[in-house]
Amino acid sequence: MTTKIDKKIISYKVVTEEKLPEPAPELAPETSMESMHEKMERPEMLLGSTYKIKTPQSDHALYITINDMILNAGTPHQERRPYEIFINSKNMEHYQWVTALTRVISAIFRKSGDITFLVEELKGIFDPKGGYFKKGGVFMPSLVAEIGCAIETHMRMCGMLKDDGLDEHQRKFLAAKRKEFEARHNDTASIDEKGEFPAHAMLCNKCSTKALVLMDGCMTCLNCGDSKCG
Repeated sequence: MTTKIDKKIISYKVVTEEKLPEPAPELAPETSMESMHEKMERPEMLLGSTYKIKTPQSDHALYITINDMILNAGTPHQERRPYEIFINSKNMEHYQWVTALTRVISAIFRKSGDITFLVEELKGIFDPKGGYFKKGGVFMPSLVAEIGCAIETHMRMCGMLKDDGLDEHQRKFLAAKRKEFEARHNDTASIDEKGEFPAHAMLCNKCSTKALVLMDGCMTCLNCGDSKCG
């Protein structure tokens, strides 16, 4: 468009295009955190781990398979949660209650919130016929309790339970105590058949392991470090 100037020009200035404010960046929509719930659809594939239990009460081993769901995959909030459990064995003696147990545990796995209470509940089950010692001298009050221990191991692997093991200082202390004990009892008969702890060791009430020995007039556990003298 042409503009006709019919007056005398007395001044001028350069008109520049005003810099408009930059539009605010669009915020990414907030991603909702996915959590376990009962109506969650089972994917075609789940990651699983299998644990073998061999007890002196049966000629056949028990195989515990726990399949996990990966929640919030690929995000900083990714977590692995147990989704289902299967227990198999050639021994059909316990088939009825094992089947019931797997269904109940699987249902609890799919609940939202903290489900780690399940471990202590199972480990607190005692067999009226008596328990048994597993490899390493750890006492199991029942087969159900050992299933609870397998679930505990799996939950630690998933990060749901923290490893409350001994720190470096405690490990060094126990190693020194064990070396001192072996030096005093320098004979192979004093060590159990697995080479773990002394054959005459007593059961520790804290860690349920046959590793409690008398040292310097004090009962001391060579496995967890518990001492009657504090």
